[in-house]
Amino acid sequence: MDNNRPRALVLVAGSANADFVVRTPHIPAAGETVLGGDLAIFPGGKGANQAVAVARAGGAPTAMLTALGDDDLAKVLIGSLQGAGVALHIRRSPRSTGAALITVSDAAENAITVSPGANADLGPHDLPDLEGVKWLAMQLETPIDTVMAFAQTARERGVGVLLNAAPARALPTALLAAVDVLVVNEEELSILTGTGGTIADRLARTGVATTIVTLGGRGACALVDGALMLQPAFAVTPVDTTAAGDTFCGVLAAGLAEGLRTPEALARAAAAAALATTRPGAQSSIPARAEVDAFLTAARLSDTDDLALYCGVAGAVV
Repeated sequence: MDNNRPRALVLVAGSANADFVVRTPHIPAAGETVLGGDLAIFPGGKGANQAVAVARAGGAPTAMLTALGDDDLAKVLIGSLQGAGVALHIRRSPRSTGAALITVSDAAENAITVSPGANADLGPHDLPDLEGVKWLAMQLETPIDTVMAFAQTARERGVGVLLNAAPARALPTALLAAVDVLVVNEEELSILTGTGGTIADRLARTGVATTIVTLGGRGACALVDGALMLQPAFAVTPVDTTAAGDTFCGVLAAGLAEGLRTPEALARAAAAAALATTRPGAQSSIPARAEVDAFLTAARLSDTDDLALYCGVAGAVV
């Protein structure tokens, strides 16, 4: 571990990967070969993307704990994170830096395969001092035992825990008990709660006081201390959805750390995520605070009634 201990309102603990991206007419089916465009390499990883999103959201000094190899890919990731204003705690690993193979279709959908590499070496004892930290944000591209240990330590020290339960997997009850805000997509929600009932019903079954499900072009639905909130999507023409979910999580964490009320934090997160889909790449697509501010003044929301119907709710707060 590096010896410096940067202070931050938000500490992101998680993965950093180099993204190897190819655009294709469609996502290949099993056994299918598809000719694509030129290979592009972007700094990525759910954790690193979210850290960049927090930093660019402004208002919340940001640090990141991650594991990297001693290779050229690590230098690219460090440069991107520091360029965004993220202070770093680095756990050096003898493994190669993590990598992701990403196929992006002409319809802006993606398929991702991750090679964890150094991310697999992030351990429970690597968590830095949490003094001054208000929120710890995590994902599931690092070992689950590490994620649980970090969450429990944060809970003991009065630090809020935001968990993006991605990639999708079942989670220990002990981990969910240490989480304050859970963010999932529809598939991830189904893995956690099953598919029975409406989305609103499933949100209530996670056991986490604030649970938010992102629903792509429809928007998001949140259950906050028993109250349902709807956040319709902002109308954009998507180019690449790769980092949209990470942008949502990072900007949400920044808003909460800044003291925004949940509806306002949700709106900013949704706006930033929408903007991210209009550009290629992961960290390169994440907007700055001023861009989100400008977008919110003129943006058009998708239909709230359609979102409410899809989620199985009525009378929810927007």
